[in-house]
Amino acid sequence: MEEKIEIRQEAQSDFKEVDRIIQSAFRQNNEANLVKLLRSSEAFIPELSLVSILNGIVIGHILFTRIKIIKPDKNEIESLALAPLSVSPENQNKGIGRQLIWSGLDRARELQYKSVIVLGHEHYYPKFGFVPARKWNIQSPYSVSTNRFMALELESDALKYTEGQVKYAKEFEIF
Repeated sequence: MEEKIEIRQEAQSDFKEVDRIIQSAFRQNNEANLVKLLRSSEAFIPELSLVSILNGIVIGHILFTRIKIIKPDKNEIESLALAPLSVSPENQNKGIGRQLIWSGLDRARELQYKSVIVLGHEHYYPKFGFVPARKWNIQSPYSVSTNRFMALELESDALKYTEGQVKYAKEFEIF
């Protein structure tokens, strides 16, 4: 019998276990410290901080936060950043990350967000519809490969006239 994974909004009682999972998944503290900072920021959206639960134990976490795309005319377009995605090492490669991403994207649509930006693995995120953000002339504020800096429209043509540079929450600047 296959065990059922539950995906739900992160609760404050999950914080300690989520921090442990992030630290073990990334083998360092930067991402866990970033999540702690983001939880108390204006960019934080509680409904888009999700955990996966197996047998009552948190085994994964995904976070989407508000970002802006600053257009050349200085107008701002709201979007989301997907970062980080973490699954406990012993539960990786079992589809849990995939379930978290699909659930998060569905909830983002329900909340009427129109797009998501991710800086991630160029062969993993395209499975979910992400394509290099250069398609819309959207640039990263970081010096990264354009194949790793990707975007996804949650609504058809949401990024059609959205060129510019992504501005992450100031909490990202610490790292």
